Amino acid sequence: MSNSQLAAGDEPAFTASAIEVRTTADGSPTLYVPALDEHYHSRHGAAQESRHVFIEAGLRPLLAVGLGQPRPLQVLEVGLGTGLNALLTLEAAQAAGASVAYDGYETLPLPPATVAALAPQWADEPALAVAFTQLHAAPWKECQLLAPGFWLRKIEAPVQTASLPDSGYDLFYFDAFAPEKQPELWTEAVFATLYAAAAPGAVLVSYCAQGQFRRNLRAAGWLTEKLPGPPGKREMTRARKSISS
Repeated sequence: MSNSQLAAGDEPAFTASAIEVRTTADGSPTLYVPALDEHYHSRHGAAQESRHVFIEAGLRPLLAVGLGQPRPLQVLEVGLGTGLNALLTLEAAQAAGASVAYDGYETLPLPPATVAALAPQWADEPALAVAFTQLHAAPWKECQLLAPGFWLRKIEAPVQTASLPDSGYDLFYFDAFAPEKQPELWTEAVFATLYAAAAPGAVLVSYCAQGQFRRNLRAAGWLTEKLPGPPGKREMTRARKSISS
């Protein structure tokens, strides 16, 4: 799902060396954090969850109305993690002829051994295999051209303390660990920060369907809706910022 995003002054709840690589039901890998008893992605299928939640419910509707042409579609991910969401976004954007500027917030970069263990996932897709390697090798805080029309900036910082541009983003992937694992990330204050950074009509998508999560989103100004979830989950959440905002 995502790596830990910590409040200012907090200590990491786990270390990268304690993360285990596990195979999910659709054959794609995820990571497991024993200290939190938490997976980065759904055990029912990491790739199919990411496609369902972030690509189909978040990215594709924006591409369908022309975002990403000619200016890049601006994406912010909370929890860059393995890079799965970023690479699937790259794949979908290139298929649509769109360009994307992608900011990924992360506080626990993966060690080289874990990256190497995840690499075989992309063995049958040479272009994405190259992008996967470049994504994890890219320096932090610098904008990198990961592929034609796809710019990546990795930020090693908690999103809740970040200085975000006003009305700068079109799409948010909220892929933090579950609220009971990382309550500091699922607050009204965090969603208000993201709302201020959202362009009119911007979309936020998350695998989470918790009632308090939706109430916090609405309190911060977001308009929320329930959507069918990926395999193994009944529902997910999509939120929008009003076009008139």
